[in-house]
Amino acid sequence: MRPIQAELLDGGALYREVVLGKLAHARESVWIATANVKAMYVEHAGRFVPLLEVLDSLAARGVALRLLHAELPSRPFRAEFDKRSRLVKGGLELKVCPRVHFKTVLVDGAWAYLGSANLTGAGLGAKGEDVRNFELGFVTEDFDVIDRATALFESVWSGAECRGCRLRTVCPDPIGGAGPAKKGPPNGIRLGKARRLVRRR
Repeated sequence: MRPIQAELLDGGALYREVVLGKLAHARESVWIATANVKAMYVEHAGRFVPLLEVLDSLAARGVALRLLHAELPSRPFRAEFDKRSRLVKGGLELKVCPRVHFKTVLVDGAWAYLGSANLTGAGLGAKGEDVRNFELGFVTEDFDVIDRATALFESVWSGAECRGCRLRTVCPDPIGGAGPAKKGPPNGIRLGKARRLVRRR
């Protein structure tokens, strides 16, 4: 064990620090891991907008965006995503892995959130304190924490975990090595120009 410098946050403080304070002002990269993905609204330029609008503006500035998730994003999220050609064409890369249950936001490789909140309005979005989930998480600039979170993210993202995974038969699209034949993505849904879920034409 070793001491680290971190701040424990809950409720609206998570939204203000993680989304408004760091994610929205990323300069180089934003990597998000979450079990669930739903449409969520956040404050941006004096109004409430879909988070995808914020991500679109980051992509326009050349910020590299990755979203690693366990389940198919919600229908409203997919509909909003399809409106944004820059994200569809690869501005937001998405990959799905049924085993992903860790929640993290890594910004510019120098700051990390780790906690319980999914990428949903009730988790990290602009929901009122009387309706949002009860969430806890900590934020840190500790290099060892960031390195370990980044290593896990990259290991899943690259497919390094796929070959020995015992859930390959239920995975929508294993990355590492030849997997069982697939008839297509789950429910016929294709999303984005990413390796795992490609937007249906």
